[in-house]
Amino acid sequence: MDFTSFEWLNESEMAVKGDEVAIYAPAGTDYFNNPVPENGKLMKPQGDAPFYYTEVEGDFVAKAKVRPDFETTYDAACIMVIQDENAWVKAAFEKSDFGTNAVVSVVTNRVSDDANGCNIEGDSVWLQIARVGNNFAVHYSLDGQKYDMVRLFSLPVDNTVKVGLEAQCPTGKGGYRNFSGLSIEKKTIGNLRAGR
Repeated sequence: MDFTSFEWLNESEMAVKGDEVAIYAPAGTDYFNNPVPENGKLMKPQGDAPFYYTEVEGDFVAKAKVRPDFETTYDAACIMVIQDENAWVKAAFEKSDFGTNAVVSVVTNRVSDDANGCNIEGDSVWLQIARVGNNFAVHYSLDGQKYDMVRLFSLPVDNTVKVGLEAQCPTGKGGYRNFSGLSIEKKTIGNLRAGR
């Protein structure tokens, strides 16, 4: 993976382990703008998880193989696309609150939604986010070849956004999240649902 153009939001430790890059997720870190009010008020957006990114203009397809080293609920390795704290999306391989390891997607337009996708038996999965204009799709793959759609949505963001890797540990003591095979291709795909 070539990280020469990458920068940090919420800088953390990063180590190369063979063909993987490991990013440390400190305890209590996440990206989530909780849509459920507490005492009648929305909570302040949380955006303190390490995010290692590059800026991408226009349409693209971003993908990586992720392996989170699951320990506690909501531990996850993610691909993220961010405009600012109120407009972003992440595709995550996450330890769910249902006791499964699941492909999860979160789309944030001021507030976040939270959509659990399919459960995965293995310890790693390929994740992909594709953009065409202000339309996006999240996909996953077990082999890095055949991708299945998790969701399709529209998100009004600038032409240039931050695209990269996010490591989170909202409820645990912290841990490494592992990434390999990262690619960010600047291209316009013909079929967002199919991801190609």
